[in-house]
Amino acid sequence: MTAPEMPDDAMLSAWLDGELSADETARVDVWLQEHPQDAARVRQWAADRDALQARFDPVLHEQLPGRLAATLRPRDVLRQAWRQAAMAGGLLVAGGLIGAVVAQRWMQAPAHIAGAPAPGSAEGDWPRRAAVAHVVYVPEVRYPVDVNVLDGDPATLKAKEQHLARWLTRRLNMPVRLFDLTDKGFLLMGGRLLPDARGPSAQLMYRNADNLRVTVYLRRPDDATPAAFRYEREGDLGMFYWVEGGSGYALVGNLPRDQLLALSDSIYIQTQAAIAAEQAAAAASQAAAAASAPPVATTPASGAGPTSSR
Repeated sequence: MTAPEMPDDAMLSAWLDGELSADETARVDVWLQEHPQDAARVRQWAADRDALQARFDPVLHEQLPGRLAATLRPRDVLRQAWRQAAMAGGLLVAGGLIGAVVAQRWMQAPAHIAGAPAPGSAEGDWPRRAAVAHVVYVPEVRYPVDVNVLDGDPATLKAKEQHLARWLTRRLNMPVRLFDLTDKGFLLMGGRLLPDARGPSAQLMYRNADNLRVTVYLRRPDDATPAAFRYEREGDLGMFYWVEGGSGYALVGNLPRDQLLALSDSIYIQTQAAIAAEQAAAAASQAAAAASAPPVATTPASGAGPTSSR
């Protein structure tokens, strides 16, 4: 079998924009899964794209001069557009930061990737729910998490972490992994179960030495959820979110984009390593089962048995 050909930058860019055929997309998917450095480079492109969109897309929504607008669109259409903007503004007033992300997605809908769920849909709004959960639980002092994994001796902490991972895995019906972000300066505080649009989701919370907290929102996505690595920011709150290995991830925190990206890369690399280890273990188990199985007896074909001598 010949090794797969490395996709050039033009093909990687087309993959990121959803412009490849199904066969080409599958080939690039395989390549990125097997080459984490190229996957990290593409994620950086996606982050740069989204940062540029967040900075310059509002220009697309600026009001046109009245005389020009009247020649382009009927007044009732303009009124409808302003009603939609007012709805987004109402979310901001009513929910403060918790409405910021969904309002931004509504206002920037034309910039989304082709095939992405419409804002306001269950799949299109899950990053907003991640931001809501972050804003609600990060300020908590006594009960920021349901299962606390910070208090206790090493054996107790390990048992708590195993319990947390098993509990969330069972409730979400998908593998939930606890990420080690200590090399980035963040310790796992614990996690909690949360409601989602079509079932449960989960939140892991981390803190650094200054008690600055970031959260990782986990959910089981629908097939229609886009897997693209994306970045959004509203005020001081930034978010990277993506889908990988049948799980949806959203990292939320009051950190500069570069620091959030470094944390996201660490989560992604650990996820890839865990998936590869699980696949290798499954393959080894299958091979061991096949080797230990008794040979299958074959029935000689008619007339092929030994002949008798006279």
